[in-house]
Amino acid sequence: MDLLYYVRLARRNWLLILLSLVIGVTGAVTVTVNTPPKYVAATSMLVSGHDREGSLSTAYQAGMLSAQRVQSYATLLSSRRVVSQIAAPEDIRRVQSSITAEVVPGTVLLRAAVTDTDPVRAAQLANTLGARFTELIDQIERPTPRSHSTIKITVVDEAEVPTVPVSPRPLFNLMFGVLIALLVALATLVLRDRLDTTVKSTHALQEMSKSSTLGIIGYERDARRHPLIVRRKGRSSRAEAFRSLRTNLQFIGVDRQPKSLVITSCLPNEGKSSTSANLAITLVQAGWRVILVDGDLRRPRIPDYLGIEGGVGLTDVLIGRARLDEVVQAWGEPRMSVLPSGQIPPNPSELLASQGMRQLLGQLTDEYDMVIIDAPPLLPVTDAATLAAVCDGTMLVARYGKTRQEHIERGTELLSSINARIVGTVLNFVPSRASRYDGYGYGYGYDSDSQDKAPVKEPAAV
Repeated sequence: MDLLYYVRLARRNWLLILLSLVIGVTGAVTVTVNTPPKYVAATSMLVSGHDREGSLSTAYQAGMLSAQRVQSYATLLSSRRVVSQIAAPEDIRRVQSSITAEVVPGTVLLRAAVTDTDPVRAAQLANTLGARFTELIDQIERPTPRSHSTIKITVVDEAEVPTVPVSPRPLFNLMFGVLIALLVALATLVLRDRLDTTVKSTHALQEMSKSSTLGIIGYERDARRHPLIVRRKGRSSRAEAFRSLRTNLQFIGVDRQPKSLVITSCLPNEGKSSTSANLAITLVQAGWRVILVDGDLRRPRIPDYLGIEGGVGLTDVLIGRARLDEVVQAWGEPRMSVLPSGQIPPNPSELLASQGMRQLLGQLTDEYDMVIIDAPPLLPVTDAATLAAVCDGTMLVARYGKTRQEHIERGTELLSSINARIVGTVLNFVPSRASRYDGYGYGYGYDSDSQDKAPVKEPAAV
């Protein structure tokens, strides 16, 4: 993972990062406002040894004794015996926790600090602590009750009433809250991105399918209600994306141009039917003789998209109930031929794998430049694989943010096992933000909110 990965991840999820920052700042402000101010008052004491003889050796011994004692005195300052002399019995624990004692490095100086919400009380406690500690050391450092103390504690700096609180620190809390919010947001985004195996880039789609991506179809808000590109007179980003798909399709096999193309997906609701219909429309607009076959004999969608009658069609031809020219319908301008699925049979797989289906495909490829078959999803049923095995090529449609990489991999393996030719893939429903950040660039500057009306009946769902 490089810096560019994090930048793209942050730009795609800027709203979540902004929300995290708001929460972090709000938390920091709340903590700062609800934290009572605390003040620190400190006193300094000098630890020295008594030297009544005045000799050099005695002075040296006294200094060594002071150095040995000073660390123990730092611990003794917050002991219960000392604190009980400056605080009431019910406040001993609180005062003990508020006392901080330390030895000034390289010296025999003790520094005792008392933290309290009242600055005056903090100074009083610190000064009282120094006085009582001096008396206590004078008592416990006597060899005998009548002898003099071997150690002397002298208060060199008395505590003054502090004027500035040491906490809370608003700026520090704010910076800490922002830092924590950013770290948590980034960690969450990275973890979610690593655990998310849905297809969100052409690179991942190409790697899993082992074929090139021929088209990137953008998401439009009204595409669910109006899936066909003929609306708004074909002036939209989706219309341009399908024209680009048409162009790429013409280059996939100069010497082996497919004449029958199965369009399928791994799972339902990934946009295969709308892709089939729109690709057929763009090919017809370019002057191709195209027939669109609704090969989904389980959940046919083409009649709903095109607004045509789908009661008779492919199944009637396959069982010999009707001739091909009796069920093929013309749609749109320029005219496109459409072969609906007909009635839903109890044995779709058997019908599609029949010899009659092979003969029908041969007849259609002789009469038309391109036969586009909208097939069922690959993984739930075998219908699409059956059609892919007898057609010139298969186009796999994946839905951005929904189709998983493992599904693409399984679908590709299934097609490879029957020697089906995967001519390419289509990444569908790509949001505009993803196209900007990942370099898809399917937009062509058309207004997706145009109010032009389509002259055809269109379905209520994709």
